[in-house]
Amino acid sequence: MTEMNGAESLVRTMLASDVDVCFTNPGTSEMHFVAALDHVPGMRSVLALFEGVATGAADGYWRMARKPASTLLHLGPGLANGLANLHNAKKAGSGILNIVGEHALPHLELDAPLTSDIEGIARPMSHWVETSTSAADVGADAARAVQAAMTAPGQVATLILPGDTAWTDGGIVAGPLAPPDPGAIDPARMDAAAAALDGPDSLLLLGGTALTEDNLIRAARIAARTGCHLLSEWSNARMERGAGRVAIGKVPYPIEQALEALKSYRRIVLIGAREPIGFFAYPGKPARLTRPDAVFVPLAGAGDDIDAALDGLVQETGAAAARPLGLHDRAETPAPSGPLNPDSIAAALVATLPENAIVIDEAITTGRSFFPATFGAAPVSWLNNCGGSIGYGLPCAIGAAIACPDRKVAALIGDGSAMYTVQALWTMAREGLDVTTLIFANHSYRILRGELTNVGVQNPGPRAIDMLSLDRPRLGWTDMARSMGVTAERVEDAAALTRAMQNGFDTPGPCLIEVSL
Repeated sequence: MTEMNGAESLVRTMLASDVDVCFTNPGTSEMHFVAALDHVPGMRSVLALFEGVATGAADGYWRMARKPASTLLHLGPGLANGLANLHNAKKAGSGILNIVGEHALPHLELDAPLTSDIEGIARPMSHWVETSTSAADVGADAARAVQAAMTAPGQVATLILPGDTAWTDGGIVAGPLAPPDPGAIDPARMDAAAAALDGPDSLLLLGGTALTEDNLIRAARIAARTGCHLLSEWSNARMERGAGRVAIGKVPYPIEQALEALKSYRRIVLIGAREPIGFFAYPGKPARLTRPDAVFVPLAGAGDDIDAALDGLVQETGAAAARPLGLHDRAETPAPSGPLNPDSIAAALVATLPENAIVIDEAITTGRSFFPATFGAAPVSWLNNCGGSIGYGLPCAIGAAIACPDRKVAALIGDGSAMYTVQALWTMAREGLDVTTLIFANHSYRILRGELTNVGVQNPGPRAIDMLSLDRPRLGWTDMARSMGVTAERVEDAAALTRAMQNGFDTPGPCLIEVSL
């Protein structure tokens, strides 16, 4: 092979490590990486019009492919634009490789306008951060970055590439590095967990990869054998659910509902989950959602061997032969009619969701009732926002659709959330992705209307209400979608919604449905 520069060694090393998708929003400092894509076949490059779309897409890609994609971001400001969805990815346990361009090392001394502390910007949302210092180091640094991204449960790795390390010859391709094994399960904790699961006042709380189809079956056998109950965390990176799968509820988001749901559990075993806490602090309300005397047994954290934890717990409780509880039959729900509301929208989902679809849920207030209502829908993968920073849904749908091109994607998005990363529609059209997007247009940040009450604000005045309103002027979702190449329509009743969703799933390419509420 002829001598290569650092950028080409980076691309070749990424491909050797099975990183073959890059969500990009490049600038001048990244042009040698862009040029390397012409010289090295095999890397799929997906252009995003905003860095938050690129980082959110990489999150969705990991959740479905279970391997990292890369992002290509421009200097500190470009990375900063992508941080909100890197926060969500970090909370979801998604592995991502960020490539961030930097000024050539001699140029840093001049304090040019775009100079910034990129490592300092990266660290809060990254598990691993490093800056390459020579073309010869780039390949080895990239291999270590992919290794970090692959470390269980999945980590955010940020590699900073100064321009001169990219354009200088002397690049060396590095081979892939195996990630460390997930954490082993402590036998003493296994004994304690098996002893704790005894009757209906005990709970097995699941998160992370405990929510795969096989692991849910294991958990359901344990519940059948021990009499314990099953729940998942409120937000889950990915859950396999629908007809033929184990149906479990999740810890509710509203404080009062969560306290009610958890009040009877004296012993709680955690597998891939954390102790339940509220999203926010509220005056006069507890932050911990369990009873004060609840005893927690943390059997396996998100980075531990969760498959082994559940398999071992099946053996320890004698549940191997138990008939799993909670397998849900297919619901025969007639196509709904009448006004649009959470119940009729959920019925439309049950009636139309294709088998093996991927559901991206950022419906927030409108979607709170969707989860229990869709237990009997076709079997699907259901993805939630784990970090709470809104604007994850549309980009996540891009990544999921690219990871699984043979599966339909349904993106359920509130109108306020969608405006954070609306540019994602353009990428969906450009790539021809099979994403059917529902925008729930209630013309407000409705969740915050409820939060005013939750924090003790009574009778808010017109200025407070105006700050939570999106109807002055109203957003034109069908116009926005069409301007970016996505077919769109607006529906005002449940029958029209059902027809539009069925058409969206039956027609290749992206479409948007504005659900007028």
